[in-house]
Amino acid sequence: MHPNSNVTIPENILLRKGARKAAEIPEQVCSLLQSGTIESVNLTEWLAVNHLLLFEQITRELDIPVSIQDVTTRLAPKDEQRIMKVIPAIGRQWLEYMERQPAQEKIHLFNFLAKHRSDSVRCWAAYIIGLNPDLHLTEKLEQIRMFAADPHFGVREISWMAVRDSIREDITTALQCLIPWSTDPDPMIRRFAIESIRPRGVWAKHIQPLKENPEMALPLLSAVKSDAHPYVQDSVSNWLNDASKTNPDWVRQVCAVWIEQSGTKDTQRIIKRGQRSI
Repeated sequence: MHPNSNVTIPENILLRKGARKAAEIPEQVCSLLQSGTIESVNLTEWLAVNHLLLFEQITRELDIPVSIQDVTTRLAPKDEQRIMKVIPAIGRQWLEYMERQPAQEKIHLFNFLAKHRSDSVRCWAAYIIGLNPDLHLTEKLEQIRMFAADPHFGVREISWMAVRDSIREDITTALQCLIPWSTDPDPMIRRFAIESIRPRGVWAKHIQPLKENPEMALPLLSAVKSDAHPYVQDSVSNWLNDASKTNPDWVRQVCAVWIEQSGTKDTQRIIKRGQRSI
């Protein structure tokens, strides 16, 4: 159990909307975020967390002989302040430490991180899965699912980034595995199915086969062409927008078919946003 799990958080803290600028985050909120006692509530807070210092605190609380120096040696000096470099580096450090532990201790530690109150800590746990060379892609997807459905936006975003390289390396298997995800009752899972395979994506390497042949992903895309959830709609339209950069005629054709098959406002929104760059 997290040492701060029984701390009573004032209601005004829990119900805050979050500052628009890092300099405007109240000192008490900063302290609670940095100690891993509360979650961030917006992107400004999420980016404000110093993961290296949080890592140092968590390892000290658990009396684990790992320091931030072990992490920073993996990073170029310019990367030490880049959150999308630091999070994977911390995930790898946890993975290497856990590999040296007995099986039961390894499970206990992973569960501690995966269910931690802090969204930042749960992000590390997602990368422990994504970076594990002993896991097949199907196993990684199975284990990353809980993070894809996480209530926190940051953890959900990190979940697909953590397995993106594995998906790129075996896109055919990934597409097959994710077909059921595209019809899952949980919109967060449906969104993961689409976002994780975007041809271009954000903060991620491109998936060349899908840039060249976007039709490979059509079974997944068609399943959500009329999705009622805006979170999923945005992902589908962004996928089409990615594809339009290299295959605009294909995107036009797909949108024409979809609007004939489904004239709902949801489909209309998707195809309008999906063709915004054409």
